Amino acid sequence: MSAQTSTSDPRIPGRDHCVTRYLLQRWADEKPEQVFAVFQDGEEWTYRDLLTRVQQLAGGFAQVGVARGDHVAVWMFDGKEAILTFFALNYLGAVFVPLNTAFKGKVLEHTLNLSDAKILVAHTQLLERLGEVTCPNLNQVVCLGDDSVPQGYQGTPWSAVSDANATPPELERPIEPWDTQSIIFTSGTTGPSKGVLSSYLHIFTNAGPESWPFVTGEDRFLINMPIFHIGGMGVIFVMLARGGSIAVSDGFSTDTFWPFVRSSKTTVVFLLGVMSTFLLKQPPADTDQDHDVRLVFIVPLTETCADFKTRFGPDVYTIFNMTEVSSPIVSEANPTKRGTCGRKRDGVDVRLVDEHDCEVPVGEIGEMIVRTDRPWGMNSGYYKQSDATAEAWRNGWFHTGDCFRVDNDGYYYFVDRMKDAIRRRGENISSFEVEAEVVAYEAVREAAAYAVPSDVGEDEVMVAVAPVEGQAIDAETLVRFLGERMAHFMVPRYIRILDELPKTPSSKVMKHVLRNEGVTSDTWDRAAIGLQFKRETLSAQ
Repeated sequence: MSAQTSTSDPRIPGRDHCVTRYLLQRWADEKPEQVFAVFQDGEEWTYRDLLTRVQQLAGGFAQVGVARGDHVAVWMFDGKEAILTFFALNYLGAVFVPLNTAFKGKVLEHTLNLSDAKILVAHTQLLERLGEVTCPNLNQVVCLGDDSVPQGYQGTPWSAVSDANATPPELERPIEPWDTQSIIFTSGTTGPSKGVLSSYLHIFTNAGPESWPFVTGEDRFLINMPIFHIGGMGVIFVMLARGGSIAVSDGFSTDTFWPFVRSSKTTVVFLLGVMSTFLLKQPPADTDQDHDVRLVFIVPLTETCADFKTRFGPDVYTIFNMTEVSSPIVSEANPTKRGTCGRKRDGVDVRLVDEHDCEVPVGEIGEMIVRTDRPWGMNSGYYKQSDATAEAWRNGWFHTGDCFRVDNDGYYYFVDRMKDAIRRRGENISSFEVEAEVVAYEAVREAAAYAVPSDVGEDEVMVAVAPVEGQAIDAETLVRFLGERMAHFMVPRYIRILDELPKTPSSKVMKHVLRNEGVTSDTWDRAAIGLQFKRETLSAQ
């Protein structure tokens, strides 16, 4: 089947440059012995290995009913099986729908039902939570670990698809760059999470050769972000698009970071700002520059950019990006302007506007809106949410919902979120979803979730609550209740109990008042009693 795209538009690359199925075949033909992936246990996959494994798994998925265009939910811990599942589903032309492994309760139910997935690929350790939700469209679960599934679902063991002796079906028509590659869920900043429709060309443009020209096919990119985030899945894809390679870590740890970077011969690293802070706080060592890393992204860029470069050696870059767009703002190496996200890259238009979409003067704060000159270079809307799509794409521009200012030199500076999102340790948290779980506690009448500064950068989650008349709220009991219902990173650190929450004349809670008051003397802090909620991980085998 031809790898050429059925268009003469020069802005659209060929299928073998931006579509998973044809990229896999291209590199297996052109450089079969080149390593694509290095894992923390020492295993390596060449491009020939990768294609063989993907085709085998794709054939197995086809045998259990996965067809072109199907939405398949994937609820897996990071690792080899997750990467193969991602590629195998796309090889069939199916839509990859990854779910955060911390999801539970109503958030899990909402995302599964919105996805329209009839098949879920999941790790068995997560399946207990599936029994707590209602998903009428979901009927089959492929289980990694064992084949026990909650009542009401058909269970298929992973071995039945991974060891299948089946050939992937031929396609009636080629997979095109504008076909849907994935649905990635947002954090739900103003309501329940939305499913971002991404074409192959969107994911390719997000961090591809034109958006990040300083990352090449000679590089090996460290994968230390989850595959259900654009920062994990997107980087895996764009290194495939470059014909480069990846080093897949078991997660970020200051103790194991540099040893794995060295052993894997990693050359490019992406770090959240807080991760770079943790690394800089480690005692200096003679081996600090004993590695192959030549380039590191730090997002958001902290004041420690120069310190990181001086101590560890690589050039430092930063960007502004989100699931829906494609790296519209990118810095040069080692930016010197404090707090910048960089400048507008080629191929995108960026404006800062007021509430009427009128451009604000240089130096003033406005919402960033974006569009690309490449068709399908950004998201294709929100799945089954036409109102949200129309609102975000009004007047022909995508509205990011984030406030920026720009200086006379064209450098952009993030100011604040227009929405009530909270960012904690690299996770975007919906205040709406936190509040929904808090008010499920029987003694809580109303709640407001908001961000307060953390002592390690980014935010901590704080919730102000008012009790039901005649009842009392015990903060520790409330937080333990939430720990059973929410992802670990969503559980509030701070609880403030008030008789009434401050409101406008129209009875809307004034979060800005609570946010400005911050952590008050009457605030309960779970860190003070050492109460922690840990990330769900694979247990030791």
